[in-house]
Amino acid sequence: MASIKNLKKDINYTLGDIIGYVSEKMHANADKKKAEAIIDETIETFDTLIAKINAKVDNKKAHLKEVSAELETKANALIEKANKL
Repeated sequence: MASIKNLKKDINYTLGDIIGYVSEKMHANADKKKAEAIIDETIETFDTLIAKINAKVDNKKAHLKEVSAELETKANALIEKANKL
């Protein structure tokens, strides 16, 4: 498993790219309310994942793998929503 620092970077870059993509779609005459909702959901996902990383757990390695898998799942769902704009 990658370090906590690298996982935080992955979260930041992945979700930041999604926000950038949705912003571009929003400026290209997409539904602004739907785009803003996706951006808000992305920010909430970021906050949730960072809180999970910082949580005190017994088995840190397994916990970080779960957070990484959750990042992938949620990022894919957000991208699907963004593509429908």
